[in-house]
Amino acid sequence: MGRMSISLSSSQHIVLLLSMIIVVGFAEDRAIYLVLMEGDPVAFHGGGSMPFEEGKRLDPNSKASKTHAKNLVNSHDQLLQSTLKLGSYNKIYSFKHIVNGFAVHTTPSQAKVLESAPGVKLVEKDRGAKLMTTYSPQYLGLPTGVWSQEGGDRNAGEGIVIGVIDTGIDPMHPSFAYDPTNPFLSNLSRFSGGCETGPRFPMSSCNGKIVSARYFSAGAQAIATLNASMDFLSPFDAVGHGSHVASTAAGNSGVPVIMNGFFYGFASGMAPRARIAVYKAIFPSVGTVADVVSAIDQAIIDGVDILTLSVGPDAPPEDTITLFNVFDIFMLFARRAGVYVVQAVGNQGPDPSTVVSFSPWAVGVAACSTDRSFPGTLVLGDGRRISGVGLSGPTLGNGLLQYKLVLAKDAVKANGTFPRTPQYVEECQYPMALDPTVVQGSIVICTFSAGFYNGTSTVTAIIDTARVLGFTGFTLVANPAYGDFIAEPIPFSVPGIMIPKLADAKILSDYYEQQIYRDPSGLVRRYSGRAAIGDGRLASFQGKAPTVSRFSSRGPDIIDNSRNLVDVLKPDILAPGHLVWAAWSPMSIFDPILMGYNFALLSGTSMATPHVSGIAALIKQFNPSWTPSMIASAISTTASKYDNSGEPIMAEGVEIASLYPSTPFDIGAGLINPTHALDPGLVFSSGFEDYISFLCSLPNIDPPTVKAMTGRSCNNSLPYPTDLNLPSITISALNGSRLVKRSIKNVASKPETYLCSVLQPRGLTVKLSPSWFSIAPQGTQDLFIQLNATETLDSFSFGEIVLTGSLDHIVRIPLSILPVAVS
Repeated sequence: MGRMSISLSSSQHIVLLLSMIIVVGFAEDRAIYLVLMEGDPVAFHGGGSMPFEEGKRLDPNSKASKTHAKNLVNSHDQLLQSTLKLGSYNKIYSFKHIVNGFAVHTTPSQAKVLESAPGVKLVEKDRGAKLMTTYSPQYLGLPTGVWSQEGGDRNAGEGIVIGVIDTGIDPMHPSFAYDPTNPFLSNLSRFSGGCETGPRFPMSSCNGKIVSARYFSAGAQAIATLNASMDFLSPFDAVGHGSHVASTAAGNSGVPVIMNGFFYGFASGMAPRARIAVYKAIFPSVGTVADVVSAIDQAIIDGVDILTLSVGPDAPPEDTITLFNVFDIFMLFARRAGVYVVQAVGNQGPDPSTVVSFSPWAVGVAACSTDRSFPGTLVLGDGRRISGVGLSGPTLGNGLLQYKLVLAKDAVKANGTFPRTPQYVEECQYPMALDPTVVQGSIVICTFSAGFYNGTSTVTAIIDTARVLGFTGFTLVANPAYGDFIAEPIPFSVPGIMIPKLADAKILSDYYEQQIYRDPSGLVRRYSGRAAIGDGRLASFQGKAPTVSRFSSRGPDIIDNSRNLVDVLKPDILAPGHLVWAAWSPMSIFDPILMGYNFALLSGTSMATPHVSGIAALIKQFNPSWTPSMIASAISTTASKYDNSGEPIMAEGVEIASLYPSTPFDIGAGLINPTHALDPGLVFSSGFEDYISFLCSLPNIDPPTVKAMTGRSCNNSLPYPTDLNLPSITISALNGSRLVKRSIKNVASKPETYLCSVLQPRGLTVKLSPSWFSIAPQGTQDLFIQLNATETLDSFSFGEIVLTGSLDHIVRIPLSILPVAVS
């Protein structure tokens, strides 16, 4: 009996164990889901039948606002409790200020249940969020242009608050210091931020220049174990990216840039007197859309004027149209609240349709170079000079003294106990691989090979090897097996130079081989080659500029993951984003080579974006009544398509060093011109209801979807999406002919007469009506554009409408048309 009992118990145990294995085998991984709900958020809750006044600021601290916010949070909790299984979810955020919704950490099956719950408009999986100057103010003409009109750099941006959603800020940086000798004069009573403290961020960090600082970590904490040594739960920036962006937009003027004891000039933001509101939403370990949109929700209700987004999803949504993804919906309602929203278009160029700025209500910024470069030089023993890149000081003697040249391959220890991989043998990554007696005091030639190609090798490791073994200097040269490589000037704490072109690397290789003696086994017995490294820290200002940066994402704009096109021009505008000096966090978690530095010279559309937000702040200061669309129009219609030599702006292509004439899908309207944008003459204005009409006109989008996503009915659909009153015209499939309408407002102080002309796109005829018009101050004028296809094309054709005013205003409207059938 006892044995039978034991046998049954064992069987039961086995069955139980198997059932547990089955349950575990089918366990679902949790993820963050973003949920949008029906019902008005706090900012747009009228409390009755009164229509919302666009751009009107509501008091978030009023009794009515607080009551409505509490009710929204309660409704989110009740929905989750009544819909999902107990213990299957964790609510991360309630969105209540500009969007009604929440973020929840749960399983895919539970998220599926939420989709059919009452009041739910959208459930979207969080795709994660990623990160996307001393000279650019001068390059853009600010000191003698806009700044001079607004009282100089001591007043430029006064009274404007720029919200920066990024990796935080280093409050100790001089770019964000408060100057008691130059106190702020403006009253920010309309702004109601807060100062959240924590590690490395005491209350004194909010000093008047930094007027608000918050951090958003619930999303990050839900999906990752944060590292307390770098993922600080405070607004402090351990990365450097957020500080770089904030200082480019609104950093103090006249801040000296000193690295490795060398003075590079003075740094300044575009709007140096603007105030900064910090919203940390990206952490070193992870970034989530949930944290970013929660930051947007808070920034708008705080009362920022400009919102800077150099972060966000870096790919289109998988299961919804681009314009209806949660990130873009938040930006739509930020725009409805009267905030100018500017975002990076992404760094996935130069391939077409790689932009991640999709919607017409956010300004997408592309990146370009300026005419500043930091050329380096390697001087050979025979007097020849090889150009290269390297932000380092010269070898001792400033090029006059020369040192032994040693190829790393020739200095590898014969009997070393290390793998004979490129990282050890030729890339100078490991000091134990090289013979100290050979390389000490020499300039060592390291070769770009497999490790650099796959991203596992770094210049930082070369510098460490150089320090350990006592190199006089180093050079990293191109390898015939991998071709030319892209080299950006980064600070080297030892003399160094990168030679990224094969043709130049061959000159060095040939010279080296001619100057050495090898024995029959191939070992070098005598090194006779000599070289010196010149100073690579001196800026050069020459050459054609701007040029669209290779990495800058390109249009045309897409509406879904299948890359179907939408009739919106992206990018919107071009701004400096290549080799931008700006503030940096000395912790520099992601970039060891910049550790300990207060400044960094970086490239990316992340760097271009704050240029535009800072300039928008200057325009808002000068024209305080202008809406976001008026600011966007002014920036667009006054931009330039031409470089400093008067030729069309060129764009970098797929092949390294290749160039092609840019199109609006590379540059948008062109290079931003702050001085002209301050006084554009005419503007194209559009508001929230216009964007709803635009959405309602999109093909294959039904009115119930628009109603569900925006809360607005399709009562006034446009004939075509092209009729949205943008300062550009884009048609991705012109079937014969189309009549397009634009409405223009005169924002100048005097009446003006405009002559209308067209730079005709290939394959079309474009006729304007009227051909000229006179317009009074604050007057409006309708412009009708008749487009007729004369031939079908397999690629877009580009042109331009130019309105030339009698008082010297010039208004440009880019045309991007793909004719698919003849009229």
